Amino acid sequence: MTTITAGEAARHGFVTPATRFDRTLLRAAAAIDAFVLARVERRVGAERRRALTAQATASGARREAQALAAIGILPR
Repeated sequence: MTTITAGEAARHGFVTPATRFDRTLLRAAAAIDAFVLARVERRVGAERRRALTAQATASGARREAQALAAIGILPR
């Protein structure tokens, strides 16, 4: 959703260290994202949930195959 991690900030050129307050805000944003995601998933029907699970599994397998191919290993 809108949560930014310290790694993303560093990648964009921000070198200021995250303060305790910054980390607290990031944790709160992540908790809100998780809460909203759980509510949305509960409202989605069982059939749609199964389809999303299958889609996520296929996407993960594809990412893993691409990662292996990037280092020269062919997936089985």
